[in-house]
Amino acid sequence: MIEAAKIWNEPNNKSHWDPNLDPEWDLFARMTCLAGQAIAAENSALTRVLGGMSPIDPHFVRRLEARGVLENIDVVAVHGFPLDWNLWSIDEWPSKVDEIAAVTDKPIWITEVGVSSFGSEEVQAWGVRKTAELLIGKVPSIHWYSLYDLPRTWEATTRHKEAEGSSYYRHFHMGLLREDGSPKPAVEAYAPYAAEMGLCQWFHFEDHRLEDAVAWMKRLGVRQLRTGLSWADSFRPDADRWFDRQMEALEDFDVTVTFCFTPEHRGIEPHHTSPPQVAEEFAEFCARMVRRYAPASATRASYAAE
Repeated sequence: MIEAAKIWNEPNNKSHWDPNLDPEWDLFARMTCLAGQAIAAENSALTRVLGGMSPIDPHFVRRLEARGVLENIDVVAVHGFPLDWNLWSIDEWPSKVDEIAAVTDKPIWITEVGVSSFGSEEVQAWGVRKTAELLIGKVPSIHWYSLYDLPRTWEATTRHKEAEGSSYYRHFHMGLLREDGSPKPAVEAYAPYAAEMGLCQWFHFEDHRLEDAVAWMKRLGVRQLRTGLSWADSFRPDADRWFDRQMEALEDFDVTVTFCFTPEHRGIEPHHTSPPQVAEEFAEFCARMVRRYAPASATRASYAAE
């Protein structure tokens, strides 16, 4: 079942929202308000999550609050990767949560936290255990990123790619499982916490790993899963067929579904990080996905073509 709808992903990270086109996040704020209202209109019981901050920044929360965003969401989400990309120690995780709690009374979820095995698989396994020790009980929802390594033939969604050096290549080593599906030591470290610390796993369009991922998560005892439905992908041929297959495969988990990624032809500029030309179009996409996969009625609607 879907327990939450998340609006965008890392909006204060230039790899996911273009600051040159929206330096004060005015366009993002308006888009988020409209999306939050559209989601609530379809299902008022569905939790609305503000796209996970990365970096964790209380000033960003205050900026959005001043623009009315917090009136249209229910949860503030944060992301953190202190052993790979952030300039703070993993032991600072509780204080980072407290920084956001000091500026909002909304619940705080950690919808991405992870450690890469780029330097050492043993360090990653230690990072799983340390993260669980620091955060379980601190926040009501945690999603470890991720189940699978990113295939090396794919691209990570960052702005400068290989020019980022090791920062870019760390994206490919965040999984508990290697690209070929074989387990790393981190799987054994994660297993005792699977019921309390969920997973974040993005599935690409027609992702070949979907069924194996479901099998692994059930084997581990995962309850909470965060994934995404891409606005950009919704314009592909047979998009709804793929979305239906994905969401049906995941229906045994408590899913936080993320709506994000601007279609090139609908952005102010032709890039997935661009603000949309018409914010209402993104809100309409969110409403359609909620109507299809998380309808307000107690009986789940069938995945019928609209």
